Amino acid sequence: MNGSTRPIAPTSRLLRSYVPASVLLAVLFAAPLAFAQQAGERIEQQMTPDQFKAAGLDQLSAEQLENLNAWLNRTLVAETTKAATVAAQQAKEKIEDENRGFLNFGSDEAVTGRLQGEFRGFGKGREYLLDNGQLWRQTDSASLAGVRLDNPQVTIKPSMIGSAWYLTVEGYNTAAKVQRIK
Repeated sequence: MNGSTRPIAPTSRLLRSYVPASVLLAVLFAAPLAFAQQAGERIEQQMTPDQFKAAGLDQLSAEQLENLNAWLNRTLVAETTKAATVAAQQAKEKIEDENRGFLNFGSDEAVTGRLQGEFRGFGKGREYLLDNGQLWRQTDSASLAGVRLDNPQVTIKPSMIGSAWYLTVEGYNTAAKVQRIK
């Protein structure tokens, strides 16, 4: 026993916390090495003698302690692998969502949300700010005259062929070709 204290963070806390995608990806590549080093350590090396005794581990036989250490190491590796897989998937989805609508990057799933402010119909060059922070500009001459709506629900879908995106306002059939600018 070396008497050093090294707390082990619960895996669920990592999953619940928000981490920007770029930081998360960097951590995912470094984390398995750090956990692999801890996984090889014995529980009695990770606890102070007082903690070891307070947990009742000093009552275990050498064989029982060896079995406990083996189980802890297997569990740590398995949970770390699961957490890394889930975090990598979440980071991939976040990156795809952030890039959706920019050329051919990101997801090609429809974007849904509400326009911020008043909508006064379509017009070439108009900009449409969504509640998710995305900003889209109309690039064609589609028009929808005489419409005045506050914060309408909209859908922006990719075209079947090519890289164009089309914005529609709930309750209207007219679609305007748009390009994401932010």
